[in-house]
Amino acid sequence: MYPGQPQQPGPYGPQQPGSHGPQQPPAPGPYGQQPQYAQPQYQQPYAPQQPYPQQPYAPQQPYPPPQQPYPPQGYPQQPYPQQPYPPQQTAPQPPGQHVGEGRMRLDPNLTPDQRDLVLKIQAKAKPMAYGMVLGLPLTFGGVHYGITQKPLGFVAALAGLGLLAFGVLSLLQMQGLKRQLRLITADAWRSPAAHLPGARKAATQAAYLNGLLVLLSLAATGYLLYKGAGWGAYGNSFGFGALMTAAALPFGMALAAATTIPQLLQVIPAGAKVGRSLYSIIFVLATTVTGEGIKGMDFPGIAIGGSALLICGGAMSLLGKAAKRMRGETA
Repeated sequence: MYPGQPQQPGPYGPQQPGSHGPQQPPAPGPYGQQPQYAQPQYQQPYAPQQPYPQQPYAPQQPYPPPQQPYPPQGYPQQPYPQQPYPPQQTAPQPPGQHVGEGRMRLDPNLTPDQRDLVLKIQAKAKPMAYGMVLGLPLTFGGVHYGITQKPLGFVAALAGLGLLAFGVLSLLQMQGLKRQLRLITADAWRSPAAHLPGARKAATQAAYLNGLLVLLSLAATGYLLYKGAGWGAYGNSFGFGALMTAAALPFGMALAAATTIPQLLQVIPAGAKVGRSLYSIIFVLATTVTGEGIKGMDFPGIAIGGSALLICGGAMSLLGKAAKRMRGETA
């Protein structure tokens, strides 16, 4: 109750604030009974909290740079210099083959020196072929034209002689390179099995086969010269020049086959390989003759071409076996 507020009587007397049940009168004090006033109850509020002063954060310092690793104690550590790898030595590769340019496929077992010589031989074969193919018809055709028609043909014959001389010079240079190649080729030397009877017998057999090749090449030359009369080549300057160029091919093969016979008598396997290559050329020509004979129903031509095919095929097989026996291998 607040001061001055009348008390509400209860069943047990006036109620004091905050009491329950009947109230007992207070005992009189030494100065008599004093009226008891209700003490007002004041609620003391809490003091307002003072906000803490916010201190600004110090700016963040950047991280220090990473420390360099210290070299180990003792010898100072020096970086190892990196030496470049030496370039790998490879065998020279043949130049790319173009359309119309014939190149033989090189043996992958050749050494770098042998491959270099083979590439030089192939390079000399091109001017030699141009000199021969152009020089022979101009020379013979020019002479024929100068005799039968006009003296102007002798001028063409002189130009043909120049080209022919260029071709012969290239041929001589190519032969020199071939001799160098034989010096570093195993088959160009006397076989280590030359003392064996089987190797000597095989060499003799190969010599006879190459002798037969000489005869066949000369026969092909005569056959072309004979057939030229029926083709009218002798009455035409251009035809005569072309006929002489065609006849020069088997004639040159006869000379090449004749040079291999002394090698075979010394049991040198290279002679058998050369003879086998020359036989393959005649084999191709015989195939052409046989085909033309079949088309024209020319029975003599078919007989000649078929016989040449059988002879060349058998000779190529025998020469391959003879070369193996001369090396000491089993054929």
